[in-house]
Amino acid sequence: MEFFRFKKDLPFMKYALYFNAISLITFLIAVGALGYKGLHYGIDFTGGTVAELRYAKTADLSQARTAIEALKTGEAVVQNFGTPQDVLVRLPIIQGVTNAQMSDNLFKALCGTRVIADSKNVCGEGVEKIELKRVEFVGPQVGKELFESGALAILLVIVGIMAYLAMRFEWRFAVAAIVANLHDIIIILGLFAIFGWEFNLPVLAGILAILGYSVNESVVIADRVRENFRKMRKASVDHVIDNAITSTISRTIITHGATQIMVLAMLFYGGETLHYFALALTIGICFGIYSSVLVMAPLVRWLGTSRENLVKPEGKPKDALEAEKILA
Repeated sequence: MEFFRFKKDLPFMKYALYFNAISLITFLIAVGALGYKGLHYGIDFTGGTVAELRYAKTADLSQARTAIEALKTGEAVVQNFGTPQDVLVRLPIIQGVTNAQMSDNLFKALCGTRVIADSKNVCGEGVEKIELKRVEFVGPQVGKELFESGALAILLVIVGIMAYLAMRFEWRFAVAAIVANLHDIIIILGLFAIFGWEFNLPVLAGILAILGYSVNESVVIADRVRENFRKMRKASVDHVIDNAITSTISRTIITHGATQIMVLAMLFYGGETLHYFALALTIGICFGIYSSVLVMAPLVRWLGTSRENLVKPEGKPKDALEAEKILA
């Protein structure tokens, strides 16, 4: 299926230098934001108090957030999990306040005017009943370990992608694709730093997803470039790459458009739990298209990719190979 049919190949490589200049500027702005402002880490990485509550009826999350804001604990996470009656609350660490005190203050704030039972973990009766199921404290050391594990996961994914592309195509494609993917990651992190959005485990999961998603587009273009080198023997490298990108535009629109629709649904209707995860995916998908076409492809050309690098006939004598180069 094709949405667009172009009689001539679009001259992407003609303006590659301008696009790469834009990419470099945005990359440097993102790096500067990360260095100057840094990321606003969520409770997953900084530690805090985690409380699980069970409501007798569907929990009113807005009311719960309002009650918790009155405690002035800073940024808190209130979300459903499992059922509409189950609520998970995450509170940041507050200096001078113990875990037990934080738990008591939280439960009293959520109970409001309800009478707290002697057990101190149940308040109210009937449909107004709220039960404190468990309270756990996540220390800063645990958050540090989670962050280090996440960074290691990203590193392993990058190494795996490079190895795959190097074996399937050539090292030039591996280097170009990783530079393009790192461009996407830094842009995402930079925007989170600039706007002060919370960086938590779901966002980290989104970044790992974008790494795999972006490389898929790079593989499609790289495969078409290799195929064009076989078919278009007299064409220049620029023409080969332009044709590869132009011929995959419809596929790119269909694939990324369908994915983006689902991600936007999560962004607007997924609630607070999925908001930053979907936001990271939205940014990553948009920049993933840009980087695969206007970052990866020009780098492949500037690294010296040619027909001889990708199309290596097997079983032909040396004289035949030399003659084929002359005819090409």
